Amino acid sequence: MLDITRLRVLACVARLGSVTAAARELRYAQPSVSHHLARLEAETGTRLLQRVGRGVRLTVAGQLLAERAEEILGRLDAAEAELAEHTGLRAGRVRLAAFPSALGTFVPRAAAAFAAAHPEVELRFVEAEPPEAIGMLRAGEVEVALISEYPDAPSPAGDGLRRTSLLVEPIHLVTPLGVASQGRDRLTDHADGVWIAGCEVCEAHLVRQCATAGFTPRIAFNTDDFVAVQALVAAGLAVSALPALALAAHRNPAVEVAALPGDERTVTAALYGQPPDPPATAALLAQLSTAARQSPR
Repeated sequence: MLDITRLRVLACVARLGSVTAAARELRYAQPSVSHHLARLEAETGTRLLQRVGRGVRLTVAGQLLAERAEEILGRLDAAEAELAEHTGLRAGRVRLAAFPSALGTFVPRAAAAFAAAHPEVELRFVEAEPPEAIGMLRAGEVEVALISEYPDAPSPAGDGLRRTSLLVEPIHLVTPLGVASQGRDRLTDHADGVWIAGCEVCEAHLVRQCATAGFTPRIAFNTDDFVAVQALVAAGLAVSALPALALAAHRNPAVEVAALPGDERTVTAALYGQPPDPPATAALLAQLSTAARQSPR
């Protein structure tokens, strides 16, 4: 039976065209590589390489065996990876895209629990608003995307995403301290005012809510930074609407907040592709669900 290690050496020499380069990539001493190749020739009973100047060249038989070795090694590596995924979380990586207020509230708690339970699995984060996060998910750049969805938005049915609802958070009107002591939860109190809007999804929702209330908001500022939103409001430059997680992550003492009746959004963990999910992805999703249930509303 052919030795797997020797096949790996032959495939590496064939790919790199040099015994020296193969020794460097495999982290073997050069005599060790030469020994493996000599033993492989003895096992096969045929000449696999021939010297050409200071280098080597594969014979026809050597080239044929090297091609088969690549196939064998590829299948072996795939089988080992699949088995590792099936039997447990002993290695690997899982990547998460999340919007800022989630990163500032329940995601760190979920990440800490995941790291404690699976220390050998690498967990990576990237900050992304929902439209960008969905794009990254579809492109395979992340395994899980945290997104927010409003009930009055167009139906997302048929987009290929698999969703797990994590929490529902109310939307709050944010005004300067003392500006709206009466009726502060009503959008129409600020129909003539200046507004701050967030990402394109949040802005579209704000416009729809204001249209339902009978006016079009005059949006003078756009920022996804909920710290900046509250600072602008506190300075008396505008009013805004922020979800509960943003206010839990940071609360400026110079603003007033009041829940807008019936206005809320759902925070969802989205995955792409057919189940079953890799164990690392499933484990992260479980930790996100647990941490979200413990988040302040």
